[in-house]
Amino acid sequence: MVIAWSLLELLFGGDFTTLSHLWQTVIPEYVRHSLLLMAGVAVGVIVLGVSTAWLTTSCRFPGQRFLSWALLLPLAMPAYITAYTYTGMLDYGGPVQQSLRDWFGWSYGDYWFPQIRSLGGAIAVLSLVLFPYVYLITRATFLQQSATTLEAGRSLGLTPWQCFLRIALPLARPAIVTGTTLALMETLADYGTVQYFGVTTFTTGIFRTWYGLGDLYGALQLAGLLLVAVITLILIERWSRRQARYDQRNPRPAAPFELQGGKAWLASVVCWLPLVFGFILPALQLASWSIERWQVWTDPTFWELTWHSFSLALIAAALVVIVALWLAYGRRQLPNRWVRTSVAFAGLGYAIPGLVIAVGLLVLLTAVDHVIIDLSKSWFDWNPGLLLSGTLFALVFAYAVRFLSVALQTLQAGLAEIRPSMDEAARIHGYKPLQVLRMIHLPLLRPSVFTALILVGVDVLKELPATLVLRPFDFNTLAVRAYEMAGDERLADAGPPALMMVMVGLIPVILLSRAMLKSQQNALKEQDFVPVTA
Repeated sequence: MVIAWSLLELLFGGDFTTLSHLWQTVIPEYVRHSLLLMAGVAVGVIVLGVSTAWLTTSCRFPGQRFLSWALLLPLAMPAYITAYTYTGMLDYGGPVQQSLRDWFGWSYGDYWFPQIRSLGGAIAVLSLVLFPYVYLITRATFLQQSATTLEAGRSLGLTPWQCFLRIALPLARPAIVTGTTLALMETLADYGTVQYFGVTTFTTGIFRTWYGLGDLYGALQLAGLLLVAVITLILIERWSRRQARYDQRNPRPAAPFELQGGKAWLASVVCWLPLVFGFILPALQLASWSIERWQVWTDPTFWELTWHSFSLALIAAALVVIVALWLAYGRRQLPNRWVRTSVAFAGLGYAIPGLVIAVGLLVLLTAVDHVIIDLSKSWFDWNPGLLLSGTLFALVFAYAVRFLSVALQTLQAGLAEIRPSMDEAARIHGYKPLQVLRMIHLPLLRPSVFTALILVGVDVLKELPATLVLRPFDFNTLAVRAYEMAGDERLADAGPPALMMVMVGLIPVILLSRAMLKSQQNALKEQDFVPVTA
């Protein structure tokens, strides 16, 4: 609301001096780099996500069963952590260039090597980390596509490639756009990767304007422009789904193509490449750094940081799940338009970058703090100091706004599986709504609540921009420590905290992978497949 108000204030008689100066100096560069970054990431995630989704769904080749769930593993790797690992591997002092110099006797200036700290490097890293968004949604669509339509194409002599281009791809277009939009929103929200690679975008511009120039009003205006970009992406995604109801669906999956010879091994390589470069190599580099800095694991300061991160994630996750349960259950009890609209509005936070939320929240809480201080001085002649801004309250509040949607969607999906007749039967027996929730819904929602706690907790653990802005003084987390060490070019020292975050991030990915595998196994049991040889 604070960001939106600053935009309205600017449009209707506001001071254009700051924005005019920014537009003449840096905003064109922010816009150009942001658009190029989004375009590059869009191409990258579509190519990687759609190709792997089609191959693991509709073809059989060596490793297909393992790859079908393992391709989600890059989701456990924060983009800024992947950026640190590839910088350590590919920079001038990294093992790759050192090996080249040793093998060929080269020295500095004798050879050309692509610069990882560049716009192209940021596009590559973000594509490797974010393509699972497209993979997950598109694969689910491929699994649900009409078997009769695909089999009709096969009966007409279409090859697997022709079936993909002429039938499956057009039907999956809304899912592809949805997954790509999610990846692009994460791209716009990213700060750690672009800042470390020296790419000037709106997120780095907000930090530079605020901390470098000391201009909070200018930072608010830039945050407003970033918010407009995010809303535009949301509207594009909604527009792309306007005809999703025309998609053909059939509970009977189509028989897979059984790839033979070179085609089978080529499909396996295509699916292995994004997994190797998006997860395995960065994880091995983090493990190498962690072994190299094994003393860190015995340092009490490191475990204090770990405790800060985990306790903060646990508190935020518990609070978010409680609020989400209250909203989801309230929507179930009172399914009128106003309640549905309010709950939908409360779940928009995940689409807003953490940095935008942090800036707006800090301005709001600072204003409230000053009102409290003025009242306390006038009534009791006492200055209580800042009670809200610059405290853990502000940080947890930002996490709640940012990640409420994650818990809300998980719990709403769980509640949708509970038949309304169970509520009606309980009411007939005289139970009140809270009693129905405590005695009937909560036991049935236990898996959904557990999943929501893990998802929100891991997201909180990895969140960087909001934590950097709102954390109290002398309060660090694993994400902040990894960012600080990488910023000081101490990449090996960033290894242990980064590895700890990745290990925890694997938990929801493994749960999601198991759910996908179970769903596919259930589909396979419904019909005995006769694979089509290709």
